[in-house]
Amino acid sequence: MMDDGVVGKISQQEWLKPTEDGLQNALHKAFQSKGGLQVKNFLHGTWIGHPLHVILTDIPIGSWTAAIVFDALDSMGARKEYKLAADAAVTLGLVGAAGAAVTGLTDWQDIDPPARRVGLVHGLLNIASAGLFAGSLLARRKGKRSRGRGLAALGYALSVAAAQLGGNLVYEQKIGVDHSEAERLPSEFEPVLSESGLGEEKLVRAEHKGTPILLVRRGPQIFALAETCSHLGGPLSEGKLDGDFIQCPWHGSRFSIRDGHVVDGPAVHAQPCLEARIQNGQVEVRKSNCRVATMPTIETEPLPRTGTAG
Repeated sequence: MMDDGVVGKISQQEWLKPTEDGLQNALHKAFQSKGGLQVKNFLHGTWIGHPLHVILTDIPIGSWTAAIVFDALDSMGARKEYKLAADAAVTLGLVGAAGAAVTGLTDWQDIDPPARRVGLVHGLLNIASAGLFAGSLLARRKGKRSRGRGLAALGYALSVAAAQLGGNLVYEQKIGVDHSEAERLPSEFEPVLSESGLGEEKLVRAEHKGTPILLVRRGPQIFALAETCSHLGGPLSEGKLDGDFIQCPWHGSRFSIRDGHVVDGPAVHAQPCLEARIQNGQVEVRKSNCRVATMPTIETEPLPRTGTAG
């Protein structure tokens, strides 16, 4: 992991703010149309429940590592196979880097300072790395293999630095991880709110031992989800309810209140869904596959409905 002092220095570079703001605004406008939203969801990875960017970054890292190894072998011998393998690995890495760059930009537009600035530098380092590998491939095709190997080595060094910043974003600043606190939700039925506290079609925040839970009453039913948005921890109870969907007030992620699945990104992780029931005038919930209580009732078991947390 990159030294925290380096990350701190990056965070202090206020001259980068106009670039951050301008690029982020441009990306937001680019995805505003309905078709743009579908593309955005695809690039985020909502369809696989995992950030697509993280998957694609393995391609350039793995390919360029292989290229460095084959270059070393090529420099020690004259076998044509090593040259061909090194060139192919550089080319494959460039293709993967293009995909990683597009998905990374899509994710970056929906993060906030200070992670936003670190992410910008992370991206710029990766662009510089890809540029050096592109120059390396061009040099190789012109028969200047020593120059090509040198440019690849410099590009690889930059990619390692960029990867360290990427590690800081994930492991230290929790970008791309699930923020919904699912592990802190009750596994057995626990009371979280008086039945009288539920208003019709209202977003109600309840708590279980400090962990927030979102409750929605709709006619005879109660829907229950983890209240902390899985994307970056936004308070869903302050969001917007639109039919069967709840929209996070921070970055606009939308989830189904019926089963917690992601409708629109930037979130890729589903909201944990809870089973709800009314017992002795109290709303009780537990982690489950999303069953909904019917009101009014004093049943000990909730009525089942279709749908599971995705």
